[in-house]
Amino acid sequence: MLVNPADVASTEITVRDAKAAALATGLQIQILHANTGREIDSAFESMARDGYEVLFVGASPYFAGRRVQLAQLAAFNHLPATYSNREYVDVGGRYAGRILKGAKPADLPVVQASKFELVINAATARMLGLTVPDKLLALADEVIE
Repeated sequence: MLVNPADVASTEITVRDAKAAALATGLQIQILHANTGREIDSAFESMARDGYEVLFVGASPYFAGRRVQLAQLAAFNHLPATYSNREYVDVGGRYAGRILKGAKPADLPVVQASKFELVINAATARMLGLTVPDKLLALADEVIE
């Protein structure tokens, strides 16, 4: 999980909820903090070195402004990622992981979500060598080519 320590309230809520979800599901989480472009690069170097399997990018206005960097680094590192909003998907980010394995987006834990939207960036999936099942494409609210 990547969070921005400068966004104190958002980070505290996100970390608290993620820890509770991890405990409930038996998953382990690692929390990395980043507040600059260099810290984001460094966090991805750590994730690659330590063999992270998935990434959740916490909500942050700073991260939203760095969404291209975040999405590109996740793609470069072949790291399935989830994001707080769809703009990451528009620039190449992907909401993959469990969805590509058949999970329904509405069944995935998302903090304070009132609406679920599945957006698939097919170009990024192809770049990563992923085949998105036709059934999943049919369920998507939008497929970006």
